[in-house]
Amino acid sequence: MFGGGGGGLDPRKMKQMMKQMGIDVDELDAEEVVITKSDGEQLVFDNPDITVMDARGQETYQVVGEPETREAGSGGASAVESGDESNAGSSGIPDADVEIVAQRASVTEADAREALEATDGDLAAAVERLE
Repeated sequence: MFGGGGGGLDPRKMKQMMKQMGIDVDELDAEEVVITKSDGEQLVFDNPDITVMDARGQETYQVVGEPETREAGSGGASAVESGDESNAGSSGIPDADVEIVAQRASVTEADAREALEATDGDLAAAVERLE
């Protein structure tokens, strides 16, 4: 399909083509990724490889690694001890989200938390509200 040789396009050509289409690809350095499923079960990826693809403002994250499964309610203390971002303040808004909004909008964390509460945790809407 892409020229007859073995594994398709070479990575440099692929990256160049993606850049021409307005798509930027970067690596993200992370220690842990936690995905909480609707049934409360968690998938925890330690030291994952994360690729962030930005296609005209829409970011897509690809997480590569072998997850450990935690049952609903079993990760309580260990999740908080490991710095899990789901440990939220009394408002239910994750502290990491508050920090992001406070930085982006150049406001205090209290103002950022208030804006997040007003927008039901929508980061973009909270930043917009504060600007």
